[in-house]
Amino acid sequence: MNILVFLIPVALLLGLAGLGSFVWCLKTGQYDDLDGAANRILLDDDEETTDN
Repeated sequence: MNILVFLIPVALLLGLAGLGSFVWCLKTGQYDDLDGAANRILLDDDEETTDN
């Protein structure tokens, strides 16, 4: 029973850390362009550029 005194605050802190990182990702614009990544996977990047 004594271990719950330690585990409950640790679980709450980890949950708050996860929530804080999710909110930070939202504010920095990580989820703004969801279609761009889906379209970039379809583009062919195998073209070689020749710089003379």
